Amino acid sequence: MAADRRSKADTLALRQRLISSSCRLFFPEDPVKIVRAQGQYMYDEQGAEYIDCINNVAHVGHCHPVVVRAAHEQNQVLNTNSRYLHDNIVDYAQRLSETLPEPLCVFYFLNSGAYHGHLSSLIDISPYKFRNLDGQKEWVHVAPLPDTYRGPYREDHPNPAVAYANEVKRVVSSAQEKGRKIAAFFAESLPSVGGQIIPPAGYFSQVAEHIHKAGGVFVADEIQVGFGRVGKHFWAFQLQGKDFVPDIVTMGKSIGNGHPVACVATTQPVARAFEATGVEYFNTFGGSPVSCAVGLAVLNVLEKEQLQAHATSVGSFLMELLRQQKIKHPIVGDVRGVGLFIGVDLIKDEATRTPATEEAAYLVSRLKENYVLLSTDGPGRNILKFKPPMCFSLDNARQVVAKLDAILTDMEEKVQSCQTLRLQL
Repeated sequence: MAADRRSKADTLALRQRLISSSCRLFFPEDPVKIVRAQGQYMYDEQGAEYIDCINNVAHVGHCHPVVVRAAHEQNQVLNTNSRYLHDNIVDYAQRLSETLPEPLCVFYFLNSGAYHGHLSSLIDISPYKFRNLDGQKEWVHVAPLPDTYRGPYREDHPNPAVAYANEVKRVVSSAQEKGRKIAAFFAESLPSVGGQIIPPAGYFSQVAEHIHKAGGVFVADEIQVGFGRVGKHFWAFQLQGKDFVPDIVTMGKSIGNGHPVACVATTQPVARAFEATGVEYFNTFGGSPVSCAVGLAVLNVLEKEQLQAHATSVGSFLMELLRQQKIKHPIVGDVRGVGLFIGVDLIKDEATRTPATEEAAYLVSRLKENYVLLSTDGPGRNILKFKPPMCFSLDNARQVVAKLDAILTDMEEKVQSCQTLRLQL
């Protein structure tokens, strides 16, 4: 195709002319033109191979043949909406139910996650969005992020789970004193945009107790961290203990390995309450035969290739390599994570833990030049986030950390050289 032969410069010029600037690019100063991908690798128009450390959407690997084949074969037979009886939607719901605690047994299928950047109702409950726009609505109440590295209750606190849960209790009480009721508590099971945070064990159970007492429900967002990514469990909320069960679980991104699929799982009481309103739920593409075939294929690959166990072994190995970098490089303030969900917190100094924002951006840019795709997150944009496809290997971990080490060493040598020059002057 002619488009395949278009130069990177021509593609960029067309994009700038035809696509809104609100649709941002990675590495805007020098974007990467990706033309194909396989497994944990992406390839540019020159054929250069990049290790993908951030694409959690391609959960079982870019263009996995089993997933691609499932979509193609079903599309040749039938693709329609969920108002017709079809085995795929019930087979898929049943398979998902087998991965969840028994109370989560009712499913609603969507064609995509309702991303917090698209709907005003979701922007309104997303602090990292509304803080840059019109501010916080009076009906929204924000609890402190359960961050034990830079939050109010840190690693030296005797019981951070209780302390952070009590903050939620305080927020609930404050809202009630103003005459407001509590509808729901929304949380990523592992906050990613918040900075790759690992909430202390037991936090969710205590929060749920406060929320339920106030008449609300607990919504666990598994869109970035579900489907075995954490290794120890299939769902990240299960890290909080076997006794904790959310009232609602949201799923997306990795659920379809790049195909637009999303799902909400809930309990019978919550589903019955919605049904009692008399409002029909319908999504034109949600639960289609093709989407459900893709979802089933992803589950099959996860099981056959033992990718959940793989996430545990490779993630533990990568964490250890990164902890060695923390010992070697003062800029690495914290390494935290579980499975293949890992954050590296870069700081300017150990005492204040000031985010090393500029240094993080420079490091990510240099890694891209070394054919490693990584990005930053967190309020200070200083957290290196690792959320690679689940087929990311031990050898990939070695390669990436070796390049990270070399760049950090070079950065330190340049700083030292500048300091020596100033002393001489």
